[in-house]
Amino acid sequence: MAELKRTLGLWGAAGVGIGAIIGTGIFVLIGVASGLAGPAVIFSFLIAGVTALLTGLSAAELSSFITEAGGGYIFTTKAFGRFPGFIVGWMKSFDYIVGASAVSIGFAAYFLYFVNIPQSVGMLVLVGTIWPLILLVLNIRGLKEASGMNNVLVALKIAALVLFIVIGGFFLLSHSDYTNYHPFFPKGISGVMSGAAIIFFAFIGFNTIAVISEEIKEPAKNVPRAILIAFSICTLLYIGVSIVAVGLLNWSVLGTSNAPLEDALRIATGNFFVLEFIALSALFATTSVIISSILGGSRALFAMARQHVIPGFFARISGQGIPIFTVLITGITISAIVFFTNGNIDWLASIFNFGTLLTFLFINLSLIRLRSTMPDAKRLFSVPLYPLTPVLGVASCLFLSLYLNMNAIITGFGWIAIGILAFVINRKRYTPSSQDIP
Repeated sequence: MAELKRTLGLWGAAGVGIGAIIGTGIFVLIGVASGLAGPAVIFSFLIAGVTALLTGLSAAELSSFITEAGGGYIFTTKAFGRFPGFIVGWMKSFDYIVGASAVSIGFAAYFLYFVNIPQSVGMLVLVGTIWPLILLVLNIRGLKEASGMNNVLVALKIAALVLFIVIGGFFLLSHSDYTNYHPFFPKGISGVMSGAAIIFFAFIGFNTIAVISEEIKEPAKNVPRAILIAFSICTLLYIGVSIVAVGLLNWSVLGTSNAPLEDALRIATGNFFVLEFIALSALFATTSVIISSILGGSRALFAMARQHVIPGFFARISGQGIPIFTVLITGITISAIVFFTNGNIDWLASIFNFGTLLTFLFINLSLIRLRSTMPDAKRLFSVPLYPLTPVLGVASCLFLSLYLNMNAIITGFGWIAIGILAFVINRKRYTPSSQDIP
């Protein structure tokens, strides 16, 4: 069976997770969510964060004794069998691609803003289509190179968010003007939950760490730690940014902004270099998410190909130790989706959240199942308050799914139907061997 090379340590793995988490969600969708929830978008972040944390804890335990590449696909396959595992893997690989397409559009919006080019749909689509193809080349060179670039981008965007919190927070405290926080619930609880369903997009990148676990040194120990480190850092930054952003700029204005963080910070400072650094950091953030998405999407497809639920041809590894064909497919498809959807970021984000909620649902169910069927497995991390934590994880995923866009749900089930057809056709061509997961 083809195996990937272990090249990442604890902080390299955590960097991939942070790179996958911090992106369009905080730099672009915070504006969309503020328009839905008002100042109570702060609670939207909390609700989305708690929902993601519940699954993050389940993924951390599963990763402590299941160290193959594939994440939710491998967890579900071991817990429930090949077909449920395939559905999760099929949907998750699609999620990485769709999510990166949405992020590519976010990158294009900030890029045009930064270089002072008028934003038109045509220009957004052009830039959003080209950029993933450029990053595809970096991923082809190898995981170590992609991870190194990702870590630089992660450091820059963390610095930018901390700068935003410090400057904006100091302005609010020194001026004692909190009028933008009132009314706090202009759209009611339904607005908060709709905002949470959108903001959920901003938290889910930690799962990429589990997906690439086969390329992490000492995965049983480092993968759970990396997941928790990445999640903790990103959650603290998100809460701080949301509190400051809605305090600086009226939520209705924030909801219509193409560059919400920079527009909010203009209230606190007119410093050209600070504002340009915030705008530039959005480019860093979205770029690192696309890099991480190509990593995660290609490895999810690789894991399925290696188990022959999709053609084994896609499990081939290059001389650099990467699954070359799935990397190519992932990067090219990201660009194609940007082009053919004409850059509809809200629709793409909703589709992404549908698939992610489905994946997270099965991660929590897999933990419950494997606690029963594999009780003696050596777990270097155990979920606290079991079984309450995974049960709440299941319930929260089901609850948030009620607030998804219906068109996204229809598209998601349509993609699943295509996957089922592909699975049936492939099974007729392939006879399982003893090396396959049952």
